[in-house]
Amino acid sequence: MRLRLLYHGQCFDGVASAAVFTRFYHAGVAPEAAVEYTPLAHRAGDLFDDEMFDGDENAIVDFKYSPSGRLTWWFDHHQSAFLTPADEAHFRADHGGQKFWDPDSKSCTEFIERVAREQFQFHDPALDPLVHWAHVIDGALYTSAAQPVELREPALQLMQVIENVNDSEFVEHLIRELTARPLDEVASGDEVQRRFQPILERHRETVETIRRQASYARGVVSFDLVEEGLGGFNKFIPYYVHPETTYSVAVTRGPARTKISVGSNPFSPRPRRHNIATICERYGGGGHAVVGAVSLKRDDVERAREVAREIVAELSEGFVEA
Repeated sequence: MRLRLLYHGQCFDGVASAAVFTRFYHAGVAPEAAVEYTPLAHRAGDLFDDEMFDGDENAIVDFKYSPSGRLTWWFDHHQSAFLTPADEAHFRADHGGQKFWDPDSKSCTEFIERVAREQFQFHDPALDPLVHWAHVIDGALYTSAAQPVELREPALQLMQVIENVNDSEFVEHLIRELTARPLDEVASGDEVQRRFQPILERHRETVETIRRQASYARGVVSFDLVEEGLGGFNKFIPYYVHPETTYSVAVTRGPARTKISVGSNPFSPRPRRHNIATICERYGGGGHAVVGAVSLKRDDVERAREVAREIVAELSEGFVEA
């Protein structure tokens, strides 16, 4: 028996989801199954092809739905889980009891753990710290904007490694480690820390770059990092450098795409008034009510800047000073 497990790549919740699902699968479904992992990334165009589903069983966690007949397990918690209405109809017509969606869950890891416990009588207390931190990280349930920016906790250091190390073999190694060892032990280990230290230095430089580039007006902080050559950033930096903001909008360009990142400040002095996933969906993106993104082709920088300006204008409309 071979399980192909596709997970949201370069994402702590995606990696944690893969680890928790693996433990559940081995404990309650197929103890001897060999598990092979594939990271998935949001991009313009098709996200799946049938060649991805090459296992005896195939699972997707923390990523969009596929109507492939070879998909046997699915867990997701994103509002924008379906590429088309037909995909959603396909999901709702499936009564096999192995595909699950809950857009109200703060993290996919917590969702998998809850379904495994309530419907399959599987619970492993050793996974509780991993479930907790995935819930905190993906749900943005931090004590302050400083916590995820200053990165003092080992779990947050591991988060940075997962998000920034472009090495799928190493991340697969981390998933396997997290199925067998405690979270803090994995996060504090030499392999993670050796990769974390240069990331921390770059992260500190990025904080200062965003501090210089960001402009704030009418409840929105916005910035463009294309010319800086930065393909990504810690999404809490805007709220760390501009705590007065309610929203953030940023344009970045990586090796495979140009991206508009949209977020809301959980520590804002004003309440959030917009559903960010709904806004991003109009441009072919998606996400959650509180955070989302739009992916365009790598060369579509000017279009990305245009979209960003439109989103900033929408988020700024009706702004009232706190």
